[in-house]
Amino acid sequence: MIRAVLLSGVLAISVSSLYADESTQGNRWVLNLDAAVNAAQLNDPWLVGNQHSQDAVDALSISAGTLPDPKMSIGMANLPMDTFNFDQEGMTQFKVGISQMFPRGDSLSIRQQQLQLMGTQYPYQRENRKARIVVTVSQLWLDAYKAQESIALIDKNRDLFEQLADVAQASYSSALGRTRQQDIVRAQLELTRLDDRLTVLHQHQEMSLQRLSEWLSDSFVDQYSKNTGIGQFLLSSGFSLSRQLPDTGLLNPQLYTTTTTVDPSVLLGYFSRHPAVMTLKQKIKASRAGIELARQKYKPAWGLNAGYGYRSDTPVGNNRADLFSLGVSFDLPVFTAKRQDKQLQSAVSRTEAVKTEEWLLLRKLMASFETSRAKLQRLNERKTLYQGRLLPQMHEQADASLTAYTNDDGDFSEVVRARIAELNAEIDELIINVERQRAIIQLNYFFETSVDAVTADDHRMGDK
Repeated sequence: MIRAVLLSGVLAISVSSLYADESTQGNRWVLNLDAAVNAAQLNDPWLVGNQHSQDAVDALSISAGTLPDPKMSIGMANLPMDTFNFDQEGMTQFKVGISQMFPRGDSLSIRQQQLQLMGTQYPYQRENRKARIVVTVSQLWLDAYKAQESIALIDKNRDLFEQLADVAQASYSSALGRTRQQDIVRAQLELTRLDDRLTVLHQHQEMSLQRLSEWLSDSFVDQYSKNTGIGQFLLSSGFSLSRQLPDTGLLNPQLYTTTTTVDPSVLLGYFSRHPAVMTLKQKIKASRAGIELARQKYKPAWGLNAGYGYRSDTPVGNNRADLFSLGVSFDLPVFTAKRQDKQLQSAVSRTEAVKTEEWLLLRKLMASFETSRAKLQRLNERKTLYQGRLLPQMHEQADASLTAYTNDDGDFSEVVRARIAELNAEIDELIINVERQRAIIQLNYFFETSVDAVTADDHRMGDK
């Protein structure tokens, strides 16, 4: 009877724990996934540095379209060595000259265009960086969330195992039933193992939160940006993660209706607009401009020079005419085999090398997409299996073993084993749900054209 009464309390605790309020988290700030991503993007110094790099290239493109500065010369010509008198010889003159060089062909405009094309890479780089931040921060947030919720599940079940240990102790002390000393030891052992699991999970949670703080922290943000984020406030005041797992929607869900591989031509249409691919496309355009720039080197560079020579009057006072000179200079690109031909060949090879980078990236995106898609499909199957069959069966088995033990028809070790199996199944279901969100966020990255479309979480800021 003692065991029956105690076991009824165990059942009550087990049922009530299923409906316990999990929303109370004290007065600490609650950080959801979207708020973490927004803070990371706001505080990222890489984005600021990339904007400065673009500004530098844009400024350079303006200067590249400008003619080189003219050169001015001032000097004395044909000064007699015997007297150094300025008016002694008719050839003696004070000369002022100016010259202006003109680059080859359309080199100025092509170089300016090339730099402008180089500058168009940077917005795509920032878009890709923001999309990668979404993936990276989401992975870290989900790691911490998985540890947090695993801890919550174990804490919820710990009271149950403590009650089971009390039941075994009371039954053994009263010499009623078939409780043995090894049952008491087994119950205490399972509690110790739960403590160890909690320690490991706390370690994982703390490590994930510290890695997440690298992205959330706004330390030194005032050194490179006028933005002020919430990172340092969160880190100093303390925060906890939201208890709600984000429900991220899939971009282009029609691609996941079949288990067969998606047609590469279909994926090419999507991936060609990806920011990382667009960065390489702009790089290819800039490299092609470099080919045209190399072709201009077959044309001569021109120079225009003009000079004015002032001559003094003769010693007897006769006027001497001043002199004016005008000339044109140009080089002759005659020996092209070792210079211009090789420079053009080099420019063409650089362009082809960048093209291979684009195809390599597209192949990588396609392979990564199919890998993540296969992972998501199997996770969906496991989720259906766990929710529809495995978890109900685990719960039924745990109840059956407890009932059998209550009626002196079961073994205590079987009760503990069934409860441990049920707890492990609940944690496995949590892991499946977390990994699904991880896979969905990774898949959405492949179809990124605007950062705001990667996640579908409606929450924008943390709740207090």
